Amino acid sequence: MKLAFILDQLESIKPHKDSSYAMIREAAARNHQVFIMHQKDLILRNNTVSGFARNLTFTTAEDKHWYQTGDITTIPLQEFDAVLMRKDPPFDMEYIYSTYLLELAEDQGAYIINSPRSIRDHNEKLAIAKYPQFITPTLISRQETLLREFLNQFQDVIFKPLDGMGGAGVFRVHDKDHNISVILETLTHYGTRTIMAQRFIPEIAEGDKRILLIAGKAVPYSLARIPKMGETRGNLAAGGTGITQLLTANDKKIAETLGSDLYAQGLMLVGLDVIGEFLTEINVTSPTGMQEISHQTGFNVAKMMIDAIELSITTN
Repeated sequence: MKLAFILDQLESIKPHKDSSYAMIREAAARNHQVFIMHQKDLILRNNTVSGFARNLTFTTAEDKHWYQTGDITTIPLQEFDAVLMRKDPPFDMEYIYSTYLLELAEDQGAYIINSPRSIRDHNEKLAIAKYPQFITPTLISRQETLLREFLNQFQDVIFKPLDGMGGAGVFRVHDKDHNISVILETLTHYGTRTIMAQRFIPEIAEGDKRILLIAGKAVPYSLARIPKMGETRGNLAAGGTGITQLLTANDKKIAETLGSDLYAQGLMLVGLDVIGEFLTEINVTSPTGMQEISHQTGFNVAKMMIDAIELSITTN
């Protein structure tokens, strides 16, 4: 196969933990050609969506010098067997412009993973509202009065932006907190930005579980991100510790309910976040956790992903 990965800058990738690295390594081990592009490399010219792509090969190094790249070549995206959109958020206007270009490329015959339209349509916080049977009490609003009413009702809540990642901008607030006004002013930009409020889930102490779905099927282990002492957020970027766990019966129920639905929308790789019994996020941009699960359990998640890509290419 001829695969293209749209990534952040290669020098920012950590080989020991990056999921994109694991997929590239697995693809290369099968003698697939791997090409690298960045968001800025996507162009529309002469009515064709192309990318300034570089062939990537591995060196013997395991540090930041793990790769070498060839010369830049302009390649129409439909000439790749698959193009994997793995650019990390922020999900800003530049990201949206990229999804427009990738959607045009799909119309020209390119196979994009994940579907650019579905990435655009699935806000990673808001998408849980499509599955109300699995979520904790939730309010989406930018009105301070409503947000305060929600806090007064549940007394212990989480306020967070709809466009954050890695736990950025997440606040746990009690109804007696003296900083409620400034927190709401900051998050809503004085009532001009919509945010999410959720009833606090105390099981966060046991971990914020990342469940990976690949082609609608769940990886059999979750990565439970345990908050560090004195912290509410379990995100690894916020200092959490990742511990793998077998999926619980409830985890499997959530995964089975969402899996085929999300895959039918072109979302081959999805990261579900579950705290206790509750679904809290549906990550579709660049889900992570593959390497942590593989290192701790021996289950090769990247293999499962490349297997799924190969199968989808041969059957479509």
